Amino acid sequence: MKKNIDLILLFAVIIISIFGVMMIYSSSSIWAEYKFNDSLKYLKLQTIFLILGTILMIIISKIPYTYYKDKANIILLVCFLLLILVIIPGIGKIRNGSRSWFGIGGFGIQPSEFMKLGLIIFVSKYLCNNEKDIKNIRKGVLPILFITLLVFGLVMLQPDFGTGVIIVMSIIGLLFIAGINMKFFYITGIFGVIGAVILILIAPYRFKRILSFIDPWIDPLGSGFQAIQSLFAIGPGGFLGLGLGNSIQKHFYLPEPQTDFIFAIISEELGFLGILIVSALFLTIIYRGIKISLSSRDLFAKYLSFGITFQLSFQTLLNLMVVVSLIPITGVTLPFLSYGGSSLLITLMEMGILLNISRDNS
Repeated sequence: MKKNIDLILLFAVIIISIFGVMMIYSSSSIWAEYKFNDSLKYLKLQTIFLILGTILMIIISKIPYTYYKDKANIILLVCFLLLILVIIPGIGKIRNGSRSWFGIGGFGIQPSEFMKLGLIIFVSKYLCNNEKDIKNIRKGVLPILFITLLVFGLVMLQPDFGTGVIIVMSIIGLLFIAGINMKFFYITGIFGVIGAVILILIAPYRFKRILSFIDPWIDPLGSGFQAIQSLFAIGPGGFLGLGLGNSIQKHFYLPEPQTDFIFAIISEELGFLGILIVSALFLTIIYRGIKISLSSRDLFAKYLSFGITFQLSFQTLLNLMVVVSLIPITGVTLPFLSYGGSSLLITLMEMGILLNISRDNS
């Protein structure tokens, strides 16, 4: 007997998405008026993506999750082709120094966002079909590791280090719950640290980010500027904040505050109360996702729901740690809240899959 979808998850997703659109307008209106002579520019674009994403979420919530298992190879292949096409000059568009976008009219689509979901679907199917071999690192793990590193390499050609890290960590999380020998994670961790150091050293801008993270006042008008302005936004918030729309930092102090650093504006305008509300919504979504995974009777559904939930959790934590200067700037958006059509679309699509799994397996 099929049950209803997880209504708590659905309502939490709708509330945080609407709240995100509201905060995008509040944080971007000054910047949009200056840049486009239209204070509603980002609000209108994000609202369009929210409507499209909500429609997709509802449709996907009615599609049996087993469909993705059947089509996992095709989904991964399409995502690979898109990642290859986007790095070709003349096809992919450069934004903020990364060739990671397809420009479609006034909209931008980021294929790496779709790969985040495509790879989780593929790995979930692989783990489900190769349960007996998963203890064998050579036969069970290396094929997945090879594909994951290939994806990471394509994403780094854009370059987009933050998205690459999210993709890799999502797969590591899936492998962990699959019961891989812990030695694998120790070895992977060592090579991961070595690889990260190499990637930082060969790219001067990444090295500057590390230095600015250690002491942003080394270059307060350059590499340390965003970190300093973010903390200036969070600091005065107090319990109730300065009031919705009353941010000071959005007046050309914090660059493009509607994107990666939108949480700083939320903290400034809505204070600790706003932080509690956002945190409660995220924790509700993550808790429901974990609950859906634990209660799923089908192994593919269990892996798929966990992968989606873990990816959302890790990306959220990564963004918040950047905003409060616990780690260097990564360029990772805050799910549901940051401006970005591709990010919102894929996140709502993932929620649609979770809702379908909750219907069939709870």
